[in-house]
Amino acid sequence: MTFKSGLFDRVQNSRIHHEDAKAEAKLAGELISHLPLLTSRPIVVVCIGTDRSTGDSLGPLVGSFLEEKRLPSFHIYGTLDDPIHAVNLEEKLKEITEKHFHPFILAIDACLGRFKSVGIIQVCDGPVKPGAGVNKELPEVGDMHITGIVNVSGFMEFFVLQNTRLSLVVKMAKTIANGIHLASKYQYNQLGWSEIRWNREPGAAINEQTT
Repeated sequence: MTFKSGLFDRVQNSRIHHEDAKAEAKLAGELISHLPLLTSRPIVVVCIGTDRSTGDSLGPLVGSFLEEKRLPSFHIYGTLDDPIHAVNLEEKLKEITEKHFHPFILAIDACLGRFKSVGIIQVCDGPVKPGAGVNKELPEVGDMHITGIVNVSGFMEFFVLQNTRLSLVVKMAKTIANGIHLASKYQYNQLGWSEIRWNREPGAAINEQTT
């Protein structure tokens, strides 16, 4: 939990309300304008959070919704069945970097913010800082990130997260997952490939260097 072109319209301020009728297309447009080509780096979606807290379940819900969609070109980590949270975050990040060469990571996390911002989905460059809203020191995650403002910050954050409305979190998670799905289909169709293999094969030599 964080403290605070063509077919798709790009959102200049990268803040989208989940109830916007075009929220999914706007979110996809933002992603398409930032994500690298699939031919350059594998795209990994890391959904952060826990199913033990209503407010902090946004990430695992997004991961589970994406897993059901079986995206052909994005790799999904962090679901309700296998969440990525404070205890296993470092281990999961190590697993991802070992399995995928030089991945482009899109991080998903819940966050708290101002009252009038609740329900807003933010798309930002750079890493997310998990745990900042509840004073935890965790590794930064992502080349870019999406956060959903699920409740109000400023007082008793753990209690606020536990008492966040599940209805809101589910709606926001569906919007985020559908937007990522649209972006994935757009990139996949642009390539016109039937399959992309970015996983490292056991024993395979890696001659490329990261930048």
